[in-house]
Amino acid sequence: MAKRRANGEGNIRKRVDGRWEGRYTVGHDPKTGKQKFKNVLGKTQAEVKERLKIAIEKSKSLDISKADQFTLSEWLRYWLDNYGKVYLRPSSLTNYTGFLNNQITNDPIANVKLTKLTTNDLQQFYNRMSESGRVQRKESQNKSKGLSAKTVRNIHCFISHAMNRAVDEKLISENPASRCILPKKEQKEIEILPLTDLQKFFEEAKKSGVFELYFTELATGLRRGELLGLKWTDIDFNASSIYIQRQITRTDGEVKESPLKTKNAYRQIIVPPEVSQILKEKKDRENSFSEYVFSSPTGGPISPDSVLKMLHRVLKRAGLEKVRFHALRHTFATMALQNGVDVKTLSGLLGHYSAGFTLDTYGHITPAMKQDAAEKVGSFLSATL
Repeated sequence: MAKRRANGEGNIRKRVDGRWEGRYTVGHDPKTGKQKFKNVLGKTQAEVKERLKIAIEKSKSLDISKADQFTLSEWLRYWLDNYGKVYLRPSSLTNYTGFLNNQITNDPIANVKLTKLTTNDLQQFYNRMSESGRVQRKESQNKSKGLSAKTVRNIHCFISHAMNRAVDEKLISENPASRCILPKKEQKEIEILPLTDLQKFFEEAKKSGVFELYFTELATGLRRGELLGLKWTDIDFNASSIYIQRQITRTDGEVKESPLKTKNAYRQIIVPPEVSQILKEKKDRENSFSEYVFSSPTGGPISPDSVLKMLHRVLKRAGLEKVRFHALRHTFATMALQNGVDVKTLSGLLGHYSAGFTLDTYGHITPAMKQDAAEKVGSFLSATL
């Protein structure tokens, strides 16, 4: 009877193409009992011998039989169902599910076995997504067929998270996504509402009955969901402070409360007295109509989409250029920096994860600030001469 090869045993041979190959066992098929093999290649026998030794050591702790049950798309769906749902924010879970259904499942990489997936496989997939990954719709036929750098990077983040879990579960020895080269982050120009237009904007907002909402936004720089998630219990009128504790999102067509983006987003901010005053007047006027500071006609939370449409109507009536809602947040940050608020303090107000991110985002403002600082120091020193 032929000797049954033990798990991890290997042999080396020279192939007809001139390269050396090392083969080693990685277990047995649970259904047939047949041995499963993997191989390593090299130009010399010594090179393959060293690679084979490393590969055998790595394979000893792997659950190859379980890993072979999964293709990439199957593992990603398994990860979403068993891990993603536990800790991902609803918006991230929706985005990742969309990536799986629209981009990954419709690409050949979906059917690659988890144990066969390589860095090159993923690199070529990311390249394809950059060139032609956009789901084509009638209204977007004239647009680029490739996904943005940000979207490709988000897909990579999804896959990398799942691959890290596969490593933890001893399905693969290393994360093949960790060495991929990703498209560079796109530096978009910051869009703001011109400060010279603020008076027109506020006049029209008052006529439209939404002045308090947009004045609060421009005075605090809250994210749209954070602003809509404010409740009267979050406001300390005596201290002129607001606690940011939740956000409103639209997930699977439902408008609801959701956790904030990061732990830094949970914060207390001090607001201008004018904000406290107009919100106090609003509260007294509405006589506790809703627990939300800015509510829908039924008293529930406002849809983020509705607030954007409302903004565009106000801008149009005021004869102003259309901007995204996020431009109001950028406007607040720009005004703060231009009026001497330091980057670290601004970072805390905005709920950013680091002052470095704030500086990267609003770096276009700092040159003027540096010039102003240099002139002030120069004037001070000149006065001492």
